Amino acid sequence: MLHYPHNRCLAVVPAYNEQDSILGVIQTLREHASDFEILVIDDGSTDDTLRLAEAAGTHVLRLPYNLGIGGAVQAGFTFALEHGYDRMVQVDGDGQHDPREIHRLMNAMGSDPSLDVVCGSRFLTEDHRYPAPMSRRTGIHIFAFILSRIMRQRVSDPTSGFRLYNDRAIALFARDYPHDYPEVEAVLMVHHHRLKMSEVPVRMYQRHSGVSSISSGKSVYYMVKVLLALMVGLARVRPVPEPGEPAPVAAEQGI
Repeated sequence: MLHYPHNRCLAVVPAYNEQDSILGVIQTLREHASDFEILVIDDGSTDDTLRLAEAAGTHVLRLPYNLGIGGAVQAGFTFALEHGYDRMVQVDGDGQHDPREIHRLMNAMGSDPSLDVVCGSRFLTEDHRYPAPMSRRTGIHIFAFILSRIMRQRVSDPTSGFRLYNDRAIALFARDYPHDYPEVEAVLMVHHHRLKMSEVPVRMYQRHSGVSSISSGKSVYYMVKVLLALMVGLARVRPVPEPGEPAPVAAEQGI
């Protein structure tokens, strides 16, 4: 059980039609990350996700329609910024992320105060291999290779959404967060804004229920689109703040 009395901590749980897994995620968070308040982002679900989350007594933010993972998570960043949270962790509502592993992310950030983002990597563990289709693993490794060269540090799992953010990262992503391919593009934003990121090994599982937005047949298409997004992100002109400065708002960037 986690205890971090000097930080206000928020667990953001984006969920779209996750009625079969959402209660399990909430319960595990309460058991193993009790210092984290829980915010479920209902991303326009058409099943009982909203009703179950509300009945569980968590904070619930319902989006008027399905925005996708990027829009849902940015809503969580905005909530965290407006309510003064010091730490925010993303835990997907489909059961892939294990709340028991949050302590690894928190311990890494606690041991190095210069870290702004700590990412849970399924590819750094020796005892647990994430079961994913070959096409998807190939795409992940290609993104990892490119981002590792850009950031000049090892990036092993750039598509992982199991991430912990401090207040500087919360302020950045509340104002500007990629919506199409958020996990990969967010790593690029960390680099552009001179924030510091690290990875720690964590267990991850296949989703407990629901349907992934990236099927095996779409993996190649997804890989090409993300690569194009990375190239656009590299070419995008944006002001470069000094380390720790908040991100400029979109209007200031001419977006």
